Amino acid sequence: MDIPTTTTASSAPTSPASATATQISSDFEMFLQMLTAQMQYQDPLNPIDSTDYATQLATFSGVEQAVQTNDLLRALTEQMGVSGLAEMAGLVGKQARTSAPTYFDGQPLTLHPQPSTIGDSQEIVVTDDAGNEVQRLPVNAGEDTITWAGVGPGGEPMAAGSYTFEIVTLSQGQVIAEDPVETYGQITEVRVEDGANVLVLQGGATVPSSVVTAVRDGAV
Repeated sequence: MDIPTTTTASSAPTSPASATATQISSDFEMFLQMLTAQMQYQDPLNPIDSTDYATQLATFSGVEQAVQTNDLLRALTEQMGVSGLAEMAGLVGKQARTSAPTYFDGQPLTLHPQPSTIGDSQEIVVTDDAGNEVQRLPVNAGEDTITWAGVGPGGEPMAAGSYTFEIVTLSQGQVIAEDPVETYGQITEVRVEDGANVLVLQGGATVPSSVVTAVRDGAV
C-alpha cells in the first residue's frame, strides 16, 4: 500500500512589484480564456465585430500598463524619499519653525504670530501638552514677534514640557478667528513615513518637512 507523502516547500518573501506582476499575468490569462470562450460561443448569425475584440484587448493592455506605471512611480518615490532623507540628515540639531507643539526647558521662545486685520484685539493663548490653557498674552498691533519667557503671573517659571500657541482674534469680546502661531523647535531626528520626510522635534512632536517655514542654527 502506497502511503502518500506531503512535501512542504519553503517560499521566499514576495515583493509587492513581483506580486503585482504575477497578478497581472494571471488576470491576462483569465482574460484570454474568457475572450476565447466569447469567440467560441458567439452567435454565428450575429458575430461580434472584430473591432470589439481589439477594443477589449486595448482596454486590458491599458489597465496593465497603468498598474505597472503606478508600481514604478511608487518605487521611484521610495528611492527619492531615502535620498532626501540623507540630505536632510544635516538638519538634526537645527531649529525648525512650525506651528507644532514646542518644547520649553526654561529658555525663552520666540513666537511668530500673524495677527488678523479684522477684529479689534488679539490674544496669544498658551496650552500645555495636556491641552489645558495656562496663559493668555495680549498682542499689540503690528507686532510680528513675541518673546515668551514661560513665567506665570507671579514670576514663577512654568514646568518644562511641550506648549502650543494660538492667536485668537476678538471683536466686541467675541472670538471671530483662531490661528496657530509658529515658533522654533529643536530637530532631533529625520525619518521617512509613508513616503514623506518627517521631522521629529524635541518633546516628540512630528511634522512633515513640507510644513516647515524656516530653519535656523540650533545655537540661536
